[in-house]
Amino acid sequence: MLISLQNSLVKQIRKLHASKERHKQELFLLEGTHLLEEACAVDYPLEVVCCTPEWQRDHQQLWQKASSRCDRSEVVSEEVLAAMATTVQPDGVIATAKRREQTTELPFTGVVLALETVQDPGNLGTIIRTGAAAGASGLWLGGGGVDLDHPKVLRASAGQWFRLGMAVTEDLRATVQQSQEAGMQVVATVPTANLTYWQVDWRKPSLILLGNEGAGLSPDLMAMADIQVKIPLSPGVESLNVAIAAALMLYEAQRQRVYGS
Repeated sequence: MLISLQNSLVKQIRKLHASKERHKQELFLLEGTHLLEEACAVDYPLEVVCCTPEWQRDHQQLWQKASSRCDRSEVVSEEVLAAMATTVQPDGVIATAKRREQTTELPFTGVVLALETVQDPGNLGTIIRTGAAAGASGLWLGGGGVDLDHPKVLRASAGQWFRLGMAVTEDLRATVQQSQEAGMQVVATVPTANLTYWQVDWRKPSLILLGNEGAGLSPDLMAMADIQVKIPLSPGVESLNVAIAAALMLYEAQRQRVYGS
């Protein structure tokens, strides 16, 4: 059992708290039982799995499954696990995995999300979770925002990070143009729009543009949209959280596709 905080593996995993190190090592962190279960369910390749003796005793089947899918497995003391985790009260297990291979392709069908410089990992994780739940076809993440594999993104996605197709693009404008050329309608939320989001025909292949939490969509991306819509708000309310806005449109799209307009 690993009990030293000075162990090289412990030091390596602790470094993954920082974005720079995740990029350098090409690894990311999976913290907690649920994330490990979801990774194993889709056979996501693992590098290292560490757990406390108590967790190993209580989750023998998952431990065996995870151990068979990783390069190295270790039982560690509670103090060591706490040092490796980013959470205040880790539940007894942590793992590392190779960062998702970056793809530049997503389907041009269904409803796809495109996020411009979303900064909050909780927002991104919630959008991923909602996108998977509502049957989105994928998610584009523009450059300049939070890392796709930030530990808080993984946790906020409740494991759905492994189930939604995602891609990072450094040129979101080119991605939007490519989607339009493939026949997708591009929809952006604008407070001054004439149409409400439920007046869109979401049965058509659609790309939903969502902007930064503070600044919203940049003017040039907003201008590229084929359709601008608003989400009605009561007087005195300026805007909605970006994850809530995404959920409203995704579920309206699902409603139309299941029940018709």
